Amino acid sequence: MNPLNATTVEKPVLPVKILQFGEGNFLRAFVDWMIDKANQAGKMNHGVAIVQPIAGGEFVRDLFAKQDNLYHVYLEGIKDKQPVKEVALVKCITGVNNPYSDYKTYESIFLSEELEMIVSNTTEAGIRYEEGDDLNAEPPASFPAKMTALLYKRFKKFNGDAAKGLSVICCELIEDNGSTLRQYVLQHATANKLGSDFENWVKTSCHFYDTLVDRIVPGFPKENIKEIQAEIGYEDNLVVKGEYFHVWAIGGDSSIKQKLPLDQAGLNVLFMDDIREFRAKKVRILNGSHTGMVPVALQLGCATVMDAFNTPEVEKFINKMVSEETLPAIDEDPEELKKFAGKILERFYNPYLKHYLKDISLNSLSKWETRNFPTVKDNFTKLSKNARLNTFSFAALLVLYSGKSAVEFTPNDTPEFVSFIQTTFDAANIKGWVEGIVQNKKIWKEDFSASPYFIDEVTAGVTAILQQGMKAAVTALINH
Repeated sequence: MNPLNATTVEKPVLPVKILQFGEGNFLRAFVDWMIDKANQAGKMNHGVAIVQPIAGGEFVRDLFAKQDNLYHVYLEGIKDKQPVKEVALVKCITGVNNPYSDYKTYESIFLSEELEMIVSNTTEAGIRYEEGDDLNAEPPASFPAKMTALLYKRFKKFNGDAAKGLSVICCELIEDNGSTLRQYVLQHATANKLGSDFENWVKTSCHFYDTLVDRIVPGFPKENIKEIQAEIGYEDNLVVKGEYFHVWAIGGDSSIKQKLPLDQAGLNVLFMDDIREFRAKKVRILNGSHTGMVPVALQLGCATVMDAFNTPEVEKFINKMVSEETLPAIDEDPEELKKFAGKILERFYNPYLKHYLKDISLNSLSKWETRNFPTVKDNFTKLSKNARLNTFSFAALLVLYSGKSAVEFTPNDTPEFVSFIQTTFDAANIKGWVEGIVQNKKIWKEDFSASPYFIDEVTAGVTAILQQGMKAAVTALINH
């Protein structure tokens, strides 16, 4: 088997146009994979310099150095209901730097003439405002302070040249990720009295983009790495495994479409002025389906999403919930919505990924409120009807959390909320129990009485599950 490095693979010399904060599996199997595909398609010619956002990480840097920053992305999934696989060798990474051990290299990349973009995934906790963060430290502690310090140095080096502003594309899994980072950069600038000229340069010459990213990336396939290495023919110890499906929605100033023409390389990258409507649609269809499916499927003995969709009752329950309740409540073209939902639900049939329902069940109470209740509410207020299947999924969730389910399950949720559900359970007064939970303002931000039949419907669902069992209860519902 060949080693993987620049002596066994021809590696292009690329200008560093992108500085990437984060070396994790997701960025490498999503953003860097896309950049490389666009490079190969002749749409871009961009090198990516990786920055590790926290101290340490020597082992990873050594692996990259040993392989001359080359690695494979191994994708498996379903397309048009058929299994599909793609193996790509990514060649766009120019190096991996840690500013805590080599600040000068980090600074030189950030201040280079050719740099155009910043990409980041510093985890959800990365975009936070740290009061008093020292901008003169090498580097500052938080990601927003790092950005502020280096943007200010760039501003000074190029004398405020508008053409030397940067496009900042955030992939952290928080809402308004780019807008929030911009807000914190300006907050640091004001707190450190960096001047109105700099603040105006950040506002007018630097563009911050809100994004929504979607691809399941399990990461390094340690359980079958030897087989994969034999298949690709290289001793690659940086292989990243992911699902074939991908979508990247990027919202903000339209200039990014020319700077980052990934869509022209056939990639599922969507540019829009504002991604909030797209995010809401995706959350309702994909995440709402996951959250609605979990308590039903777990009580039917399923362990993974694939198990669930191999169970006819669950498959019909979710497809019916999406087509009859979720999509009609979204104000978009019905045919386009149907196509969009079809691509998303097709992922549930992916036999290559073990997506465990117990993992998806984390914090299901808040997830149901944000992902499924909006559909229940809109069905009543917009369509004057009950969202029976979404409501049933809430009933299933209460039974699962109550400790009275036919399956053994330990909720991974806010302990005091779980305790309230379990200790107030009253088999002789199910409606009173449901009312007590629904009206507990510590658990919920929303008022579920926006749908006046909600409590009665949930009570009926809970009663059916407890008396008849999940299979009989859900079968009666989907065949009604």
